[in-house]
Amino acid sequence: MISAVDKQARVDKWVEAHTDELSRWRRHLHANPELAFREYATTEFVASTLTDAGLEPVVLPTGTGLTCDLGPTGGPRLALRADIDALPLQELTGASYASTVAGVSHSCGHDAHTTVLLGTALALAELPELPVGVRLIFQPAEEVMPGGARRVVEAGRLEGVSRIFAMHCDPRIEVGKVGVRLGAITSAADTVQLVLDSPGGHTSRPHLTTDLVYAMGTVITGLPGMLSRRIDPRTGTVMVWGAVSAGQAANAIPQTGMMTGTVRTGDHETWGLLEPLVREIVDGLLAPTGVSYTLEYRRGVPPVVNDDVSTRMFEDAARALGPGALSDTPQSGGGEDFSWYLEEVPGAMARLGVWTGRGPQLDIHQPTFDLDERALAVGVRVFCNLVLDERALADGGLTDGGVGRG
Repeated sequence: MISAVDKQARVDKWVEAHTDELSRWRRHLHANPELAFREYATTEFVASTLTDAGLEPVVLPTGTGLTCDLGPTGGPRLALRADIDALPLQELTGASYASTVAGVSHSCGHDAHTTVLLGTALALAELPELPVGVRLIFQPAEEVMPGGARRVVEAGRLEGVSRIFAMHCDPRIEVGKVGVRLGAITSAADTVQLVLDSPGGHTSRPHLTTDLVYAMGTVITGLPGMLSRRIDPRTGTVMVWGAVSAGQAANAIPQTGMMTGTVRTGDHETWGLLEPLVREIVDGLLAPTGVSYTLEYRRGVPPVVNDDVSTRMFEDAARALGPGALSDTPQSGGGEDFSWYLEEVPGAMARLGVWTGRGPQLDIHQPTFDLDERALAVGVRVFCNLVLDERALADGGLTDGGVGRG
C-alpha cells in the first residue's frame, strides 16, 4: 500500500508528463464543438480515450454523455462532473484552434471542463489503488433548460454516489487559483413570458380602449419593484426584462404585446415561492388597466448551494496546490444545472481560475472568450486531491463528519 503523499506525487508526475496532451485534447474539443444533446463526436472522443486507458465508460441513454467508474466498488463513492456541450455562438477569437463549426463555440469553457475530467480519469487510473470509489460524469446539455443533469439523475447514474463535485472556468480568477464559496454559488434562473391583448385603437382616444403599451410599462417597472419589496433582499433575488415588443405605428395603440425576462434568486426556499408571487403581482398590476394577458412562468434550475463538508473538502484540495491557491469567489446570478445533482446528494462547485493575469478579463458567453491552458493541469490536480484526501475520508468527509482545514 502506498501513502497518500506518494499517490499525489504520482499524480503530479502524470500531469507534468501529459501537459501537452491536455492542451491537445482541449484544442481538439474546442475546434469541434457540439450543441446540447448532439455531442456525439465529443462523447466518442471521451469514450475512446477512456477505453484506451483500460477503463469502461458507459454512454447515457440520451446517446450523448457518459459515466465511468474507478476504484473500489464498496463503500462511499465520489462523483466528479464535467459538462460537454457548446453554445450557439460564433467564435471570434482568431485562435489557430478556433471552432470549425459555424455559429457554435465553446465560449463557456466546457472544452476545458471535459479535458480536466478526462485528465483526472487517466491520472487516477495510473494509481494502484484509490481510497474511495469515483464516478466520472461527462454530462450533456448544460446550456439548455432544465439541463442534461436531470437526464443523468433519471438514468440512475447517481446511485451509490455519496457526494458530488464540479468546477467551472472563471476568467475573473487568475490561473493557479481556485475560488471556493460556502452556500449559494449560483442562482436559480426562471423565465417569465407575458403576452398582453387589447382591442387596440387610436392614440387620440385611449379612454375608448385599453392602452396596452401603458399597461406594459406598468408591469415593466412594477414587477421588479414589487418583488424587491416582497422578498428579503439578502436572498439575492432580481427580476430583469430582456425583450419587450409591441406596436408599429406612433398613432395606433397596438392590440398585442409581449415581454420576456428572467427571475433569479440564490435562496432555495425563495425559489419555490417565486411563481405564485409573480402571478399575484402581475394580476394586481394589470387589473386596473383592463388589458387581458397570458403569463407563462417557466422554472429553470435551482441555485447551486455548496454544503459545509463539501466546501471544506474543496478548500483543502485547493490549499494542497500551494500557498495562495485558495481564493474567495462571489455568488453568481447565473444558473447552473449542477444544482439538480444537489437535490439528490450533497456536493459543491468551485471556480477554476483561467485568467492569464494580464490583459482583459473576457467573460464567458462572449465570442472572444478564451482561457489560459495552464488551468487544465490545475484542475486535474484539484480533482485528484479531492479523491486522494484520505484524511478527509478518515474524518468522515463522505458521510456526516467534518474535514480538517489543515
